Amino acid sequence: MMARQKGIFYLTLFLILGTCTLFFAFECRYLAVQLSPAIPVFAAMLFLFSMATLLRTSFSDPGVIPRALPDEAAFIEMEIEATNGAVPQGQRPPPRIKNFQINNQIVKLKYCYTCKIFRPPRASHCSICDNCVERFDHHCPWVGNCVGKRNYRYFYLFILSLSLLTIYVFAFNIVYVALKSLKIGFLETLKETPGTYPPLAVEVLICFFTLWSVVGLTGFHTFLVALNQTTNEDIKGSWTGKNRVQNPYSHGNIVKNCCEVLCGPLPPSVLDRRGILPLEESGSRPPSTQEASTSLLPQGPAPIDHLSNEMPEDTSTPEEMPPPEPPEPPQEVMEAEK
Repeated sequence: MMARQKGIFYLTLFLILGTCTLFFAFECRYLAVQLSPAIPVFAAMLFLFSMATLLRTSFSDPGVIPRALPDEAAFIEMEIEATNGAVPQGQRPPPRIKNFQINNQIVKLKYCYTCKIFRPPRASHCSICDNCVERFDHHCPWVGNCVGKRNYRYFYLFILSLSLLTIYVFAFNIVYVALKSLKIGFLETLKETPGTYPPLAVEVLICFFTLWSVVGLTGFHTFLVALNQTTNEDIKGSWTGKNRVQNPYSHGNIVKNCCEVLCGPLPPSVLDRRGILPLEESGSRPPSTQEASTSLLPQGPAPIDHLSNEMPEDTSTPEEMPPPEPPEPPQEVMEAEK
């Protein structure tokens, strides 16, 4: 499940695939012979794990909350009008907020005018995806998807593994240059690198500029995981602002917070990916529940009459049956014959 803007996601794939392909094609063969064959093996493991977590983050449901149906939206509007009463003309209506208590802390449930629902705690509406996302963290253009309750752990594992992969490739590029310098000298190696070894120069530049951003992002999200806090809450200052309200979702223990965020049970998706539009919109009437259940039942034999169990069936053939007796003549005819 990806957002409408996918260009930066393809750039992410290109940078990871391109850098690792150059590393495996040029430096890994030399390092495997000179140092250890485990170097390309460990690099391949980091690469595959990074790609798997990236694709899982990009193509999974982040926790999208379905929009209210017309009947549900009308019912919520009636509840709001009954609660707030009629608003005089010229006056601004009161904010649509419900108070909810979590761990002795009052949390406000805000109304989404786009989805026509009261958002659950920690949920927010993404302007890019145009959906309300449960435990909304942020929208990441590099993965092409929102980061929410159902894919945050995969996003964190992606940036963590990508940080390790970037450090790994950058470090062994330096080792490669050092080994070459021992043979022909450091200055000669630097002179030959742009012309003779252009892939090495490309890898070093990409890893150098990627290293700071990815490693810094991993450290920031490690800090958020330890506090059981989201990026959206940190930017808004929900728990560290002027209100001085404590985070009701934090357990006060780093280990418990990390276990809940990264190892807790993953809720199922509430989206119906195979759903179709109702048949009323196309002009045909859907079959009723009784008709549908009747059509699915197997057609058995016809019911048997109870009299067939009480009366024995006559199995004689027509030839064996005695001829019928002639009917007696009426009494008037017999008197006339006399």
